[in-house]
Amino acid sequence: MFDLNSLKKSDFNYELPEELIAQTPIEPRNHSRLLVMDRHTGSLTHDRFYNLCSYLKKGDCLIVNDSRVLPARIYGEKEETSSFIEFLLLEQRSLNVWEIICRPGKKAKPGTVFSFGDGLLKAKVLSVIDDGNRIVEFSCEGSLYSVLDKIGQMPLPPYITKKLEDKERYQTVYSREVGSAAAPTAGLHFTAEQLTELEGMGVGIGEVTLHVGLGTFRPVKEENILEHKMHTEHYCLPKKTAELINRTKASGGRVIAVGTTSCRTLESVAKKHDGVIVEDHGDTDIFIYPGYKFRCIDGLITNFHLPESTLIMLVAAFAGYDNTMNAYREAVKERYRFFSFGDAMLIR
Repeated sequence: MFDLNSLKKSDFNYELPEELIAQTPIEPRNHSRLLVMDRHTGSLTHDRFYNLCSYLKKGDCLIVNDSRVLPARIYGEKEETSSFIEFLLLEQRSLNVWEIICRPGKKAKPGTVFSFGDGLLKAKVLSVIDDGNRIVEFSCEGSLYSVLDKIGQMPLPPYITKKLEDKERYQTVYSREVGSAAAPTAGLHFTAEQLTELEGMGVGIGEVTLHVGLGTFRPVKEENILEHKMHTEHYCLPKKTAELINRTKASGGRVIAVGTTSCRTLESVAKKHDGVIVEDHGDTDIFIYPGYKFRCIDGLITNFHLPESTLIMLVAAFAGYDNTMNAYREAVKERYRFFSFGDAMLIR
C-alpha cells in the first residue's frame, strides 16, 4: 500500500526499454499517440493527438507556456591557445552577463577569453561560483540573441543522442518569450491549424510564461523525496490569461494545463493568492507530489517523464499514484515513445 507519509524516490521507478526513448520528433507534430486517462476511474483510452478536440468541449480552456528555447549550446576556442571549449548558457544575470556550464572547466579560469563562431561572439570569464559554474561576460556586434541564433545549438536533453536537423522542432509553434534552457515539451504536439480548430469550437487558449531551467533534468538524489530541493524558475501570468481562467471557471468549463510548466505556474499563483488566479509574476520553486491539493487545474496534457523525476511525481499528484504507475506500465507495454520527443497523455 502506498503511504503518502513516507514518499520514496524508488516508488516512482518503472522499467523502460531504451529503444522507447524517442530520439527524433514525429512528423507531422500532432500525429503522436495520445493516452487519455480518466483520473477518477483510472480508465485508459488509446488515441492520436490530432483527435484531442474529441476530449474537449466549448467553454474549456488550454493554458500553454509560450517560453522559447535559447540555442544555448555553443562551441569555441580559447583565444590564447585555440583549444576547444563548450559553453551552455544557463541564466542571464545582467545585460550580457550569464551563468554558464563549460567543458572542459579547467580551461575557464577568471580572466580567460574565449571566441565563438569565428569571432562573432567573445566571452570573458568573470568568476567561478560554488557549484563550479562560471559567470561570463559576452561581447558581440548587435544582439546576443541574434548571434546565438546563428551559431548556437539547441540544448537537447542528455538522453537524446541524435542531431536535431531543424531547430524549430524543439520549439512550440506558439513560442515567443526567449529564455528557456529546455522546451516545454507537452506543447510540441500542437500545430497552428489544430489550435485554430480548437478556438473555432470554443476552447480558449491562454498563455503563461515559465522559463524552463536545466534543473528540470536534475535527478532526485534523496530517497525521501521530501528532502529534495526544487530549482527556481521565473514565471509570468498576464492579466488576459487570468481573466480567461476566471471566466472559464465561472461558466463551468475546465482549465487544462499544457505541460508541467504551465501547471506549476498556475498552481504557484493560486497558492500565493489563496486559490485566486490573478495577474502575477515572480519566481517559483513549487514542488508538487502526491498529497498536494490542486487549486486551479482540472486537466493536464503532458509527456511521459523520466523514472524517479519530479515531473512523474507531479503527474502522480494529479492523476493518483496507482493510476499513474499503471498508465506508465500500459504505455511501455503498448510501446509508446517516451520523454521530450515522445508521445503524450491527457489526464482529465
